[in-house]
Amino acid sequence: MKMIKVLIIDDSAMVRKIFTQELSKSPEIEVVGSAPDPYIGRDKIVELNPDVVILDIEMPRMDGLTFLEKLMKYKPMPVIIVSSLAKNGCEVALRALELGAAEVMAKPGESYSVGDMSEQLIEKIKAVINIKPSSLISRRPSLVTQKPGSSSLIKTTNKIIAIGA
Repeated sequence: MKMIKVLIIDDSAMVRKIFTQELSKSPEIEVVGSAPDPYIGRDKIVELNPDVVILDIEMPRMDGLTFLEKLMKYKPMPVIIVSSLAKNGCEVALRALELGAAEVMAKPGESYSVGDMSEQLIEKIKAVINIKPSSLISRRPSLVTQKPGSSSLIKTTNKIIAIGA
């Protein structure tokens, strides 16, 4: 079985070290490198060609969302956002998904421990490895253009349809 190569981009040396230790416990995952900011991360992506990138949002020199947008434009690949800002359903998490992130997770905190989080992260890495890069490029909703005089888009039925996967 082919090892899944992972690159960690996070400004915290402690987070990079903990993630590397936790992910290395999985026999299918190899942490090929880490970077303290997106500029060094870009160079490591070119050099190491990882299968999956773990990316923080709050970082010096360039934030993770800006980097994610540039990465998806030039070299689409599975990216898992792991950030204290990325709580489930928040605006930052939704924006990351729009820009092409395969998954979004909150960093460990009061709700769960590093051990719980690392198990989830390992499972997510194994899941996103099969995602085709072309499906990640941009999930922005397309704007519907309305013809002048058409009122069919203005009327509403006050019903909501939700589809999840």
